[in-house]
Amino acid sequence: MTTATATPARHSARKVRKRGERSPAASLALHLTLIVTSVIAVFPVLWVLLTSLKPAKYASTTSFFKETTFENYTNLIKDTEFLSWFANSVIVAGLSTVIGVFVSATTGYAVSRFRFPGKRGLMWTLLVTQMFPVAVLIVPIYNIMSTMGLLNQPAGLVITYLTISVPFCAWMMKGFFDTIPREIDESGQVDGLTPFGTFWRLILPLAKPGLAVTAFYSFITAWGEVAYASAFMVGDENLTLAGGLQKFVNQYGAQWGPMTAASVLIAIPAALVFLFAQKHLVTGMSAGAVKG
Repeated sequence: MTTATATPARHSARKVRKRGERSPAASLALHLTLIVTSVIAVFPVLWVLLTSLKPAKYASTTSFFKETTFENYTNLIKDTEFLSWFANSVIVAGLSTVIGVFVSATTGYAVSRFRFPGKRGLMWTLLVTQMFPVAVLIVPIYNIMSTMGLLNQPAGLVITYLTISVPFCAWMMKGFFDTIPREIDESGQVDGLTPFGTFWRLILPLAKPGLAVTAFYSFITAWGEVAYASAFMVGDENLTLAGGLQKFVNQYGAQWGPMTAASVLIAIPAALVFLFAQKHLVTGMSAGAVKG
């Protein structure tokens, strides 16, 4: 009886394992799809990198490994204001990230934990402000910055980028804080901590994934934005990287060598920020979306 009963169980387990396995044709199709997708994703980046290493006479050709040179990089740094553009972008993106993370975290925590007049209106405001495209907002924001004397000033760009990143990040952080048990706040109050002390000492360390997503989104928003940077900043020494790249393109053509070299250098900080935050991105975004 025992042997007869065990034999069908073994057979069914084998059948289940076989059903879960892919056929050779399905496995081949999957791997081919992944390879093609990877090539499509990497191809533009590789093209830009290889073009940046070509002399000007080969810039628009497919002769990638002919007379390879770093001349585009040296000319970019020596003959343009690239270092000034880079420094301006670091300042703007750095301030936008630090202030954006702080404001988004405190706003999200307040909306998640406290009841106050206008709470529902604030939540709706956070959502509605994300529905307006840049083309609609750029003129009124330009007028406001002009009235305040913030045109051609890094502070003007920082404030503008905060209006883009904070509503989304605050809403996401609110959803993330909702997943943290309220008992932790109560234990902080029992220990005599103020609401801000509870937030800073107990809640914030548990919110690292959400903070990483907020920092990443705030940085990318400020680092790669073009429309506001081009409209609000003038003069070579005041431009950010997004505005500076446009100097290499005019109605008569484009300087592909310097532009691709600049694109490669611009991508490095963004890649480093992504590598730093990647282990928290999936956790932070999924947790923020659960109860958002």
